[in-house]
Amino acid sequence: MQRSSIKADMNLGNPSVDGKRSRNSADGKSSNRRVLIVVFLSLVIDLLAFTVILPLFPSLMEYYDKRDDQGSLYQGLKQFVHGFLALVGAPDTPRWNSVLFGGILGSLFSFLQYLTSPLIGAISDVYGRKPLMILTSIGIAASYALWAVSHHFTIFVLARVVGGISKGNIGLSAAIVTDATPPENRGKGMAMIGVAFSVGFLLGPLIGAAFSLQAKGQGGEFFVTPALYALTLAILDVIFLVVFLKETLPREKRALSLGSGFRQAVSLIHPGMLFNFSAVKGVNEKDMKGMKSIGFVYFLYLFFYSGLEFTLTFLTHSRFDYNSMQQGKMFFVIGIIMILVQGGGIRRVKRGRELSFAVKGLVILIPSFVIIAFAYHQMALYTGLVLFAFASATVVPCLTTEISTYASDDQKGAVMGIFRSLGALARSFGPVFSSTVYWCFGPVLCYMIGSIALVLPLILLRRIKSHVD
Repeated sequence: MQRSSIKADMNLGNPSVDGKRSRNSADGKSSNRRVLIVVFLSLVIDLLAFTVILPLFPSLMEYYDKRDDQGSLYQGLKQFVHGFLALVGAPDTPRWNSVLFGGILGSLFSFLQYLTSPLIGAISDVYGRKPLMILTSIGIAASYALWAVSHHFTIFVLARVVGGISKGNIGLSAAIVTDATPPENRGKGMAMIGVAFSVGFLLGPLIGAAFSLQAKGQGGEFFVTPALYALTLAILDVIFLVVFLKETLPREKRALSLGSGFRQAVSLIHPGMLFNFSAVKGVNEKDMKGMKSIGFVYFLYLFFYSGLEFTLTFLTHSRFDYNSMQQGKMFFVIGIIMILVQGGGIRRVKRGRELSFAVKGLVILIPSFVIIAFAYHQMALYTGLVLFAFASATVVPCLTTEISTYASDDQKGAVMGIFRSLGALARSFGPVFSSTVYWCFGPVLCYMIGSIALVLPLILLRRIKSHVD
């Protein structure tokens, strides 16, 4: 120790040594920047494929309704939807049927993410991020291949199941950003993930809408072309990751075995253990309490947020008679605002200020839903939607950045996987809850209840912030 210390002291002020250190530092920053760019582009490619199906759901449901026989999975699900609509007093029309079908399949997709995200994260802590990113991307490509041959609804559901199981690439992307960035710059990386989502959800549905318009003038198996489009993008994403993604978790920083990580991740299928971050070991009591608190706030926020977001299509159609194109324009405006906020503001948030910005996002979100609840004119609606978009761009990236600071190098994958899993669990049940309230009590009461309920995560987040400060 003394000899190396003397050697280090002798090197201080040595121009050649200092220059080497500067070059190494610059090379490290350049390498990290390349990793972030690769992750960003990979997510954009992935999300452009993932979101193309959204405008096609009504046409797909019409196709399976005509094709599938009595006793099939589709007809059984159709009877369930009819029963639900009758229970809550919602109008039994083809439009609402297709929306609810999409909601059920979306909830299934999120529930599968809830089951698999912590497992994929824990495995990546042992074997590295790149192999798992490639494996999950291959699984996503396989789901699109199944979609291309889904002549029956059962095969289509199987495609969604395979896609849901494989969708751990989002949590892995957050873990890679955590690996590749120091805490003070991590917010920028998480904001880039948010921007990728915004770009994907901005352009993907527009491409899907073009396929949807094409489907109206085309009979038969119209879904084959968009499915092959998504499959092509997914294959390109796999090749892109193989060629350009560098491993960000060195062997010396990995967990030693699956013995602890994998078995504990399996146990996290139990929601109680999930909320307790049971797979994360060696964390002091204060940090563990912080992780649990942020995870619980994240779940509550997404539970109410995702439900109210889902019912926006009901509200705009019933109150303003919006068609699919007008709703597409609405989400386009929301997407543009989110890109501007995340690209121009959130990525510049200084380390230690993430919780403050998350609080601001929640403070803005609550009145946005109140405004939307009482919006009977376009101006009022879009005023609420602008506030909604700002909050949408703020809360999740800031909470994701904050939770990443609690993870050690060999457990980042598990922590980010658990965090994503909590969000997926919230998105599994939030739309069902809000849809029930919407149709039982009407839009005004639904959005007012949601606004009041969001006060709880706001209070909890302010309490966490006060302890951190």
